Amino acid sequence: MALEGPAERRDEGQQGGMANGNGVAPPPSRMAGRPLGAAAYSDRRLRLNPNTEHKPQDYTDVRGEYAPAVYSALERHLPPSLLEADRDVKLHFMRDILARYWPHGERNKVHRHKEYRQKIVHLYKPLHQELYSMHPSAFFLPTFLEAPNFCDMLLEEVENFEKWVHAMKFKIMRPNTMNKYGAVLDDFGLEAMLNQFMEEFIAPISKVFYPEVGGGTLDSHHAFVVEYGKDRDVELGFHVDDSEVTLNVCLGKQFSGGELYFRGIRCENHVNSETQHEEMYDYSHVPGRAVLHRGRHRHGARPTSSGLRMNLLLWCRSSVFREMKKYQMDFSSWCGECQREKRERQIQCVKATKLAFLRGAGGAMI
Repeated sequence: MALEGPAERRDEGQQGGMANGNGVAPPPSRMAGRPLGAAAYSDRRLRLNPNTEHKPQDYTDVRGEYAPAVYSALERHLPPSLLEADRDVKLHFMRDILARYWPHGERNKVHRHKEYRQKIVHLYKPLHQELYSMHPSAFFLPTFLEAPNFCDMLLEEVENFEKWVHAMKFKIMRPNTMNKYGAVLDDFGLEAMLNQFMEEFIAPISKVFYPEVGGGTLDSHHAFVVEYGKDRDVELGFHVDDSEVTLNVCLGKQFSGGELYFRGIRCENHVNSETQHEEMYDYSHVPGRAVLHRGRHRHGARPTSSGLRMNLLLWCRSSVFREMKKYQMDFSSWCGECQREKRERQIQCVKATKLAFLRGAGGAMI
């Protein structure tokens, strides 16, 4: 029942076979999929900064691979001459822009994943329906310890989902390349609730504690549950997460071992560099408690020696931070090794300046 192979579909606004029966291309205003007047704006560029005073049009009725919110956000970046154009003209312009930065293969991949999720949601019957519409404050405030029912409900829901997967012989996607056991919560209907959780609780905290790694611009997430113990994954190797900020919640159950060990924050260039003594930190899981850390904080999990440990992971991401990072060379605002190298350069610079000053002063005295 797993979805395999590429999905056959036609791209939105795709232009193909544009010549008429006489081999003559029709005028631009008559091109299939291109609204009247769209050609006049083809050479325009997007604004770097959004027009916050502009009120975007409603795109909720637009169907396709892009969410309506994408068009609403992008409209604020349109050139001034295009803001008052017909909605169809703006829509075509934005689709052209998006198509340039989202390759055909990637669009097909996203489309197949969307179909995969829709199939699961259509076939799977939730055990705790209230979990899918629960407001995050119900289990987050004041701490996870105040709402043990959430952990229990989520555990039961995941176990119910896994039983359904086994009974239906449904091939599911595992959380990541390092975990062979567990389930992606977003794939069976919990995406909306967890996205609200990220926006209303994790984002405000991350904005204060992790602004240097995009904590203030979190806009997407990947949520999953992992399982460690007998006949499950035993340990987790040394790695960094594919996230800007990670929330790790211990759901239970009874277990021993499985401690997290942290070994310093690193950029891509220094991910394999040595660990300084002051960067070593170990964390022991307690059911109902959570740890929030930077995704680039190197860590691993020691073997779970007995029992069963299940954790909820929420990888929070910032598309803005990831785009900006492409053009940066210095990450000393958050990378421990970059900071160490910068301090070393400053020390050497001060030494060289002192030496030059002493030589100059000695020469003057002579």
